[in-house]
Amino acid sequence: QVQLVESGGGLVQAGGSLRLSCAASGNIFRPNVMGWYRQAPGKQREFVAGISSEGRTNYADSVTGRFTISRDNAKNTVYLLMNSLKPDDTAVYYCNVLGVALFWGQGTQVTVSS
Repeated sequence: QVQLVESGGGLVQAGGSLRLSCAASGNIFRPNVMGWYRQAPGKQREFVAGISSEGRTNYADSVTGRFTISRDNAKNTVYLLMNSLKPDDTAVYYCNVLGVALFWGQGTQVTVSS
């Protein structure tokens, strides 16, 4: 089993920044991919960003240039630095890890006020 715990969410004004963290524990095998998804009220969960064990990244078009994903393999932690936040970024943000199986965190709320 793998446990994921997100932190760093909160309320921020448009144009502001937040940094999310997700710490993984348990039977974590590499290689793996860690990622961030988000779900806004009334909408489906959508991909935000992902990063492989080797550091290769990819982003949703809507966040490219504003968000940066990174990871610390020694700490089994993935981060999401979110800059130039917009009200449309308001959602519950979930991290996941895909190795031999897929595991999800419980989510952290991000609210961007206009």
